Amino acid sequence: MGSMMQDKVVVVTGAGGGIGRDIALALAAEGARVVVNDLGTSSTGEGASAGPAQQVVDEIRAAGGEAVANADSVSEAVAASRIVQCALDHFGRIDGVVNNAGILRDRFFHKMSVDEFDAVVKVHLYGSWFVSRAAAPHFKEQNSGAMVHMTSTSGLIGNFGQANYSAAKLGLVALSKSIALDMQKFGVRSNRIAPFAWSRMIGTIPTETPEEQQRVERMKRMTPGKIAPLAVYLLSDAAAGVSAQVFAVRNNEIFLMSQPRPLRSVHRGEGWTPQGIAEHGMPALKASFVPMDRSADVFCWDPV
Repeated sequence: MGSMMQDKVVVVTGAGGGIGRDIALALAAEGARVVVNDLGTSSTGEGASAGPAQQVVDEIRAAGGEAVANADSVSEAVAASRIVQCALDHFGRIDGVVNNAGILRDRFFHKMSVDEFDAVVKVHLYGSWFVSRAAAPHFKEQNSGAMVHMTSTSGLIGNFGQANYSAAKLGLVALSKSIALDMQKFGVRSNRIAPFAWSRMIGTIPTETPEEQQRVERMKRMTPGKIAPLAVYLLSDAAAGVSAQVFAVRNNEIFLMSQPRPLRSVHRGEGWTPQGIAEHGMPALKASFVPMDRSADVFCWDPV
């Protein structure tokens, strides 16, 4: 057992399986007391079961750690506040939050229903806001606290058939930055991780062609356990100077991701006309256009 997180109390949402489970186990192994939150739904958000969260708690306890299960939904404010209250009731404090809970309702944009958009945004974006907001007064009072939010290259870069998920995940990047700025004076940090890992959430990827099968085999090497070390580090005091950053983790690679900044500018003293933009402005900017690529186009090499 390590001691990097000794006596700290951390809430991990969606921790009944996949990435969340591995983060919860890794935190406990470093001495943290963990609230393992999971609704126990399917990857699309249907059904519910307290089983997955309790199994992870049992694993942590069997290894000599401390944990408690919670089955409240992140997607409603009152329920999300109960997740934070669960930490206070059982362990007397809260030091960290990992916003990892998520569902997928993939569909091409022109076919996506209101419900499919709403459900995904509620869990990923509202869920992260509700849990973070519930923890914020406690962090402010004790002048310390750390948040780790799971974003995705689907939002940072792009992907087919994920308008709901991409919008929520990029919204989360801005939310995290705002938290980092607003709460810096209280010693509170907020960072994001875009994980590449094989979990049931991406287990729905088609494997009809040999290329698709190959891609999935590659992805299976990226185990959820590879994400956990960075999450644990970011929640620890060792990361005191690290806030407002976006990281990506892909097997044994850790990336620091860029955040939007001006690329290039054009200027005309007398101002622009639509025609002037067409003839001079846009051609000058075009060399720096961002290509219409997807996550897989940018991260196109085998995980190392």
